[in-house]
Amino acid sequence: MNLKQLEAFAGVAETKSFSLTAKQLFLTQPTVSAHIASLEKELNTCLFVRSTKGVALSDDGKELYAYAEQMLELEKKIRERFGQNGRFAGGVLRIAASTIPSQYLLPDIMVRFRKTYPGEKLKVFETDSAGVAEMIASHRADVGLAGMKIDKGNCTYVPIYQDELVVITPAFEKYRAKGADAAAGWLKEEPVILREEGSGTRQEARKILQQMGMDMNELNVAAIMENQETIKRSVENGMGISILSDLAVRDAVDAGRLLAFPLGKTGGKRDISLVFDESYPSLPGADKFIRTVKEIYLSDTVQTG
Repeated sequence: MNLKQLEAFAGVAETKSFSLTAKQLFLTQPTVSAHIASLEKELNTCLFVRSTKGVALSDDGKELYAYAEQMLELEKKIRERFGQNGRFAGGVLRIAASTIPSQYLLPDIMVRFRKTYPGEKLKVFETDSAGVAEMIASHRADVGLAGMKIDKGNCTYVPIYQDELVVITPAFEKYRAKGADAAAGWLKEEPVILREEGSGTRQEARKILQQMGMDMNELNVAAIMENQETIKRSVENGMGISILSDLAVRDAVDAGRLLAFPLGKTGGKRDISLVFDESYPSLPGADKFIRTVKEIYLSDTVQTG
């Protein structure tokens, strides 16, 4: 077995086509077929189920694909690490981040990182917390930042910043009169704008409401939106109220455009975490990035917002 055979196998598994895989790998179709046949002979198993509709992975093929994907990813990392005739080529560091850390923590981290390591290249994927866990577990990202811990693969979570979820309302007098202590009591009375289902903000808000004896399904949901800036503007204009990160709304609150109230008596505290797969070989750039984040946020203790 060799990497060329695994590359052909993985290509057919993904495209479900021998001819398309051949084009992508700049090989002939008979060569791709020969690679697959050699693998099947060596492993003494059938890797694909062939039909008039195309090809699909067999059960053994699915198991091999999981291993092949990891091996090809390792080959890529080796080439990135030892490219240019053995000299370090400075591969691209892939960072997956959920919305809040991506917009409010990551910019400062990247500035510090680039000043310390100017030769490093970064590629940022903004997704939700579930997406961060998926990208780290599947090794499509080297390191991540997320506002919610999700058990996925071998993801390791290191809390770096303590954020707070707050109830935000328009800067109307009727809300000022309600008072901060009563926020939980009048949540059900108002139209609410929520973040999308995969959002860490939404999931953490759900947990906190449950601790307060409130089901999110009891809320009068007016809209569900992915973009928090759209949510903020909608709340400012009186469409309803929402639950967002203090990091995301602090500027609007300071400017007097929004009001913010604690979520529950103890507040809506949640950790923003650094995410990586500790069991998987990492690029030197990932180690440097993790070290930079820890230097910024964990030099003394976990920071608070």
